[in-house]
Amino acid sequence: MKRRILLVIGVIVMATAGITIMSSSNEDGKFVNTDTRYETDSSNIWQITKAYVKANRITPTPSTEIPVLPVTPEQLSASHDAMYRLGHSTILMRLNGKLILTDPVLSERASPVQWAGPKRFHESPISGEDLPEIEVVVISHDHYDHLDKDAIKLLDSKVKRFLAPLKVGQRMIEWGVSPDKVIEMDWWDEYTVEGIKFVATPSQHFSGRGLFDRDKTLWASWVIQSETHNLFFSGDSGYFNGFKQIGEKYGPFDVTMVETGAYNELWSDIHMMPEGSMQAHLDLKGHYMMPIHNGTFDLSLHDWYEPFERVLDLATQNNVTLLTPKFGQEIALDNVPTTPHWWREVEAEKHWDEGEVAKNTLSFN
Repeated sequence: MKRRILLVIGVIVMATAGITIMSSSNEDGKFVNTDTRYETDSSNIWQITKAYVKANRITPTPSTEIPVLPVTPEQLSASHDAMYRLGHSTILMRLNGKLILTDPVLSERASPVQWAGPKRFHESPISGEDLPEIEVVVISHDHYDHLDKDAIKLLDSKVKRFLAPLKVGQRMIEWGVSPDKVIEMDWWDEYTVEGIKFVATPSQHFSGRGLFDRDKTLWASWVIQSETHNLFFSGDSGYFNGFKQIGEKYGPFDVTMVETGAYNELWSDIHMMPEGSMQAHLDLKGHYMMPIHNGTFDLSLHDWYEPFERVLDLATQNNVTLLTPKFGQEIALDNVPTTPHWWREVEAEKHWDEGEVAKNTLSFN
């Protein structure tokens, strides 16, 4: 009852500030987006099928080996706040001396099976076996490129708590994780541990791991706040008004980790185009922007490096400082380094001209 009263008061306060804060909606056992409903019908499937058939990509996968810097347990025992990008949307953070891991995907393929499906371009900078104790694992949603069953089972004994959107935690419990370690959260719910606040915030996406469980679990973005640093992790999302709400309530952010990859105009409602990713960063009142959801799996129709080039051009236009670390490169949050355009080294034979990457705006008439 007390929680309900506080929630009502919070809604009234935010409404008077011109912001409408809403928890997730559930209709007939399925979660729904607040801004744009994403439905896949026969027409949409046909358009997507045509797009894949007609796609003519030059470099869907890297031409040479992607550089990976090893991350060691000794590195992780340091005390300063830092971030390490391990791959795709998997970010290892150290705040207040505690390790936090987002969407750990360590398997070779982002797939229900390991003999087929999108295959990794590179190894993880650190194996699951070598990872030390992790205070919190944060899950954004249950798609295979974000919720890796084998990784969850491997890391279970090392993880103190799993934070997940509604109903996603139940999946991990079914895989053997103790219910005492799983905390399910609705949009705008807050949880604090070791002086670090975690907030499950809205995103515009969908969920499901099979043919008959579409939208049965919630999806979310996350705010991660310590006394000294304020971070945002987008998970997967189309661009929507929620980013402005999050920015108003919890911004400004030192670093935004924003989905920038696996996009296409045909599904931009659930995966932002690079222009949407940049606008999300601006809405969130971010300082540094780290584009994620790229460089590890082939999940769309664009060349593998295109997200980096497009967002780099947008960052220049908008005077935004971009973080594009090599996988495994340390980003010390109190002394942020300059990060390289490492993908250009991978495609060294390509003639790189600033701003000359073809946009993924094909016609399918």
